[in-house]
Amino acid sequence: MTLTLLLDLDDTLLINNIERFIPAYMQSLSWYLQELVDPGLLVKELLSATRRMIQNDRPDCTLQEIFEETFYPAIGVEPEELQQPIAQFYGTIFPTLRHLTQPQPGAIKLVEEAFERGYRVGIATNPLFPLTAIQQRLEWAGLSPAKYPFEAIASFENYHFAKPNPALFMEMLARMGWPEGPIVMIGDSRGNDILPALQAGLKAYWINPNGKTKIESPGQYFSGSISGALAWLNQIDQEHRQLEFTSISGNLAILKATPAFIDYLSRQTDQLDTWTIRPQEDEWCQTEIFCHLRDVEEEVNLPRITKMLAENNPFLPGKDTDQWAAERQYLCQDGQAATHRFITARIKLIEKLKALPEEAWNRPARHSIFGPTSLIELVRIIAGHDRLHIHQIYTTRNTVLTTAK
Repeated sequence: MTLTLLLDLDDTLLINNIERFIPAYMQSLSWYLQELVDPGLLVKELLSATRRMIQNDRPDCTLQEIFEETFYPAIGVEPEELQQPIAQFYGTIFPTLRHLTQPQPGAIKLVEEAFERGYRVGIATNPLFPLTAIQQRLEWAGLSPAKYPFEAIASFENYHFAKPNPALFMEMLARMGWPEGPIVMIGDSRGNDILPALQAGLKAYWINPNGKTKIESPGQYFSGSISGALAWLNQIDQEHRQLEFTSISGNLAILKATPAFIDYLSRQTDQLDTWTIRPQEDEWCQTEIFCHLRDVEEEVNLPRITKMLAENNPFLPGKDTDQWAAERQYLCQDGQAATHRFITARIKLIEKLKALPEEAWNRPARHSIFGPTSLIELVRIIAGHDRLHIHQIYTTRNTVLTTAK
């Protein structure tokens, strides 16, 4: 099994004091746009919109959408008026902030060794910036995406969650097709990197060369310098352990990440004509998978969870859902409409679960196949079903797109 490595960017791969960088960034941006927006108002509303992105928990809204619906009405300017000036800012002024940063000693060696070992690598930076700002900072770190084949880079255009929401890490893993094998997060921030990764059920390495305060954590982590991370990764790699997501927070994060990933796919309208292509005659195409997820969510998952929350130890009949693809002619249905209905039903399910007290997760039920069960066990089954079909979508999509080239 291949190890999957998620890496933070600022003060992990790139020395970048955010407390110095962010004020300089805002000053430069407000100065550049001063003919269009009052600088004081711009900074105030930029901070307000950023807070809303951090708080977002909806899997059907990208961070960019959250930002724009907050920022532009507050400054009284239409997005179209600032689109070109902002693009010019990132092309000409943002690069001048490079002098505030330095390459992190040991970062290039870590990344190159990871690729040499065959690891799958994603950049799990906080996706509060547009992609160009993240790509530029990677270049400042000596880790240009043009040279290093990162499988995923979190940015505000296409991601739905921000740190410290554990769902961000699960969204990245969904975008990577839910890899098998060990999954680890390396970062410098206790609150934004390590604790959320542990809450998600991942293993974590805290860049903590000066022996900062220890973490009271719900999971396994190690701390040290970036140079020490390679030895730790070697140990994790040799364990060959598939992660088991057992915690409430980890499974809730998976339930949020699945509709976020499907929302991302539904926006790739140039690929819709590939959704009905089967990789093999006896395998489902993407439209069939989306219809399956929709019907299971609407007719199995949501009714079961609703019944468990309303009744004491209810009986839950089993359903053979695999036959529905042929019986309901999924291949002839509207795949994009199916994704929207799945997302709507999943949001309803999440709303029922996310505010539950811890003791409610032990509510019992009697399943016709599993026998005595509990709410947390059924949620784990739903999350496992999600991961199975996200991996199926990922492999199907890659096969079809590769064949179409």
